[in-house]
Amino acid sequence: MKIQGNEIKPGMIIEYNNDHWTVLKAQHVKPGKGGAFNQVELKSLTKGTKLNQRFRSSENVERAQLEEKEFNFLYSDDGGCFFMDPENFEQISIKKNLLGDKLKLLTENLKVTISFLEDNPLSVDLPTNIECEIESTDGVVKGQTAASSYKPAKLKKWFKYYGSAFYRKWK
Repeated sequence: MKIQGNEIKPGMIIEYNNDHWTVLKAQHVKPGKGGAFNQVELKSLTKGTKLNQRFRSSENVERAQLEEKEFNFLYSDDGGCFFMDPENFEQISIKKNLLGDKLKLLTENLKVTISFLEDNPLSVDLPTNIECEIESTDGVVKGQTAASSYKPAKLKKWFKYYGSAFYRKWK
């Protein structure tokens, strides 16, 4: 699918110079003299190199078509993480470095969405809500009920939960 240069946004995957690139940053620039352009920072999915490129609004770029499929998480070992397709029961293995901190939140039979580009997994998306067991939390602070406030909670999986972001707790 072709898109114009000014429609490029962070998170997109585009085909450029016979390679697939993920868009890290995109800034629309309108100089006083000349036409507007989109200054884009790209990272190659195959080589891992970075590239800064300008795309004018008149240029067309090919947007990569990703295939998304639901899988169930089975288990992880030293070789990677294993997922099963619930429709045909085929199993796939994904390297742990692709998951990052999401690996700590995976539980058995958790339904995840995996994005593929030409049968190669690119990303694993967790569901919006995940059940976690809380070990302990801080006490209630008096007088903080006028506005919504969050308190840290220590989860059994060694994470602290602040609002909607997870931070690793090192011991």
